Amino acid sequence: MSRMLRASAIMAAGTMVSRVTGFVRTIILAAAIGTGLMGDAYQAAYTIPYSILDLLILGVLSSVVVPMIVRAQQQDPDGGRAYEQRLLTISTVALTVVAVLAVLAAPLLIDLYTNWRPGSREFDVAVSLARFILPQLAFFGVGAIAGAILNTRDRFAAPMWAPVLNNLVVIGVLLAYIVVSTGRGDISKVTTSELALLGLGTTAGIVAQALVLIVALKRAGFSFRLRFDVRNARLGEMGRAGIWTIGYVVVTQLGLVLTTNLATAAGAAVKDHGLTPYNFAFQLFQLPYGIIGVSVITAMLPRMSRAVGEGRLDDVRSEFGSGVRLVASVMVPISLLLMVLGPAITVLIFGHGASAPENAVYIGNVLQVFGLALVPFSIFQLLLRVFYSFGDTRTPVFVGAGTTAVNAVLMLVAYYTLPAAYVVMGLAFAYAVAYALGAIVAWTLASRRVQGLGGWTVGSALTRMYIAALPTAVVALGAVWGVQELFGALSLINSLIILAVGGGLGGALYLLVAHRMRIPEVTSIVGMVAGRVGR
Repeated sequence: MSRMLRASAIMAAGTMVSRVTGFVRTIILAAAIGTGLMGDAYQAAYTIPYSILDLLILGVLSSVVVPMIVRAQQQDPDGGRAYEQRLLTISTVALTVVAVLAVLAAPLLIDLYTNWRPGSREFDVAVSLARFILPQLAFFGVGAIAGAILNTRDRFAAPMWAPVLNNLVVIGVLLAYIVVSTGRGDISKVTTSELALLGLGTTAGIVAQALVLIVALKRAGFSFRLRFDVRNARLGEMGRAGIWTIGYVVVTQLGLVLTTNLATAAGAAVKDHGLTPYNFAFQLFQLPYGIIGVSVITAMLPRMSRAVGEGRLDDVRSEFGSGVRLVASVMVPISLLLMVLGPAITVLIFGHGASAPENAVYIGNVLQVFGLALVPFSIFQLLLRVFYSFGDTRTPVFVGAGTTAVNAVLMLVAYYTLPAAYVVMGLAFAYAVAYALGAIVAWTLASRRVQGLGGWTVGSALTRMYIAALPTAVVALGAVWGVQELFGALSLINSLIILAVGGGLGGALYLLVAHRMRIPEVTSIVGMVAGRVGR
């Protein structure tokens, strides 16, 4: 576990800074354009390139591309260099073509992802933003391939730190927008030049991120050379392995399309209760997983792939068990804190500028519901990597299809049964239930594949973690109740006090209790931090 902990700590440091600057970016975005229709238009346009990238490349990156690069490095006479060059060449050309086509199809894409009437102001603004944002497809995809090659060479720092530059660029653009804009969050007053500033500035951040990764790749000894000999690119093998992963991504993207349509419809019915609150809450919910879960997965998958290739199933079980316990040791207390402190967190982050405190409270309510999903979602993602390490991309498709189907049904139930003001909270609850059920199914199937995943050991560890985290939740609840009794409704100052007492003191209490209970993952984290502080 110590090796995984060290590798994960290196990546988590970069990811932490990336996520922190990402939140500064989100704070400024909320202050600049608010949580109403202007915010929803930006969110819709911003969602589309990531959805397309998921369909084309990001979905198969960890499941197919990373294992194939590792195999080429192990088996090819040149250590896989020519294969890496072919992969980067093909992806660059393909994604450039896709970016051009996407820009041309921007109205169709906005129509697909939203519930707005073509020709309406919000629809036209979203189309304009999409045309400025969609060119980033080419740069983001190339950066993703470069990051995958770096990860297979155990160069984890650059892929985790490059997004920081992206965030800093966009932060500068948003501050410029606040200075020059006259309408800010008023969608009826925003001008074409202001939309160009927002859209092209967002794309500029991705360009900077890709350039950092390309430079890091060159410093790692990679010499880029255009190679169009696609016969040697193993595209057939990649296609056979990736078709199921692409199927999984298609299924999940259909769920995303439904989510954005239902959320934009809710936002049209009740101001400031639409797609933007959902996306902002989702970003906060994803923060702990993005820092810890992704770091562990990135370090774990190449080693699991090598262990599978060498027939070492015991090492696969050991890597997975260490990873899931390490992730859970952080996710368990954070999930409880999100469920208690959600509104205090969001008022502090979003309750200013074009976003009023009452709108920020609603984002916090959605975040509280998402807190239910944090542990099952993280375990679900770790379980998928077990299948991917075996080169099995088919099973995750069926698991993902079932999870998405359950999510879709529950979202539709929420949309048609709840008042419009509670629809987005219902969408978050549907997400939590779906991933809890998906994690159970995925665990059962993965356990059969590796002849046991140590379910009793993991379950026992999770139980002890929840017991250790209960005092933290009590302290957080006490802080919320006490501050609101003394000072009234949530405000920036009240929220800061609640987070300092409930989050800070509660978090420290969890570390103390877990350390006293001798939960090894927490003990390792405390020991590592204490050692670094001592030095």
